[in-house]
Amino acid sequence: MQESAEFRTEHFQDYLRFDRGLSEQTVSAYSRDVGRLVQFVRGRGAERPHEVSHTDLREYVFHLNDVGLAASSIRRSISAVRSYFAFLLEEGLLQSDPTERIESPKTWQRLPSFLSRDEVVRMVESPLPEHPMYWRDRAILELLYATGIRVSELATAKLSSLDFDEGLLQVFGKGSRERIVPVGSTASEVVKRYLRDVRPGLDRGKAGGVLFLNRRGGPLSRMSVWNLVREASRRSGIDKKVSPHTLRHTFATHLLEGGADLVAVQEFLGHADVSTTQIYTHVDREYLRQVHRRFHPRAG
Repeated sequence: MQESAEFRTEHFQDYLRFDRGLSEQTVSAYSRDVGRLVQFVRGRGAERPHEVSHTDLREYVFHLNDVGLAASSIRRSISAVRSYFAFLLEEGLLQSDPTERIESPKTWQRLPSFLSRDEVVRMVESPLPEHPMYWRDRAILELLYATGIRVSELATAKLSSLDFDEGLLQVFGKGSRERIVPVGSTASEVVKRYLRDVRPGLDRGKAGGVLFLNRRGGPLSRMSVWNLVREASRRSGIDKKVSPHTLRHTFATHLLEGGADLVAVQEFLGHADVSTTQIYTHVDREYLRQVHRRFHPRAG
């Protein structure tokens, strides 16, 4: 059996149209989903379909959740990926199906992972001071934890969105909904150092005023932020899967542990419905149970 030497996405579109009889709208959506997958796995070193592993696909599903896709969009994306590998198998271009063990999320409303206060401090302080991007990387980590914004919101944030006098950041979230989030003094000071010491040397006038830049002077990609967070967690010795979304969960959890109102947390996170925010009350209740068991003399 011949292994495929390329991803053959154009042939896949023909398969969807003529073999599966899918609508042009579905063909277009599936093509975008597969294109996103191809970009992701190439970033992990897979240049041909037979080099894509179950682990790559599992990490891809985590990535879709990390960048803030709705559960329905993730389910569609997984369906597209399954169809793509089914096509390659039918064409005799693969010997095995790496999607066999991928589970579609019924819902992402499971108890989210979050970091302790000690873990998050270790993470935000983990960038190496001698590294030329130290203040940029430190600013990204501080801002993610200080504001709870999504990785997509951080990557598209503009210089003009920051108001240091008021300590606020203007964010455009899902559906271009605007909200204002407090930044806090610690994150503000670190971002100021990045703007003073690092960003001027990166700016080549082609980033459209985006806040965080890459080494080539362009906007920093969401994948770069994702990798930065993963590397920071590795350096910190944190023995759990950490992503930008973990810092978002941590932000919300720590606010509730400190006594914040659920509606205020909903506003900070940019949730359209408070029911989406209510998952964090489960974390909060577990925290309260732990405190009770630890400190109450008759907790047993």
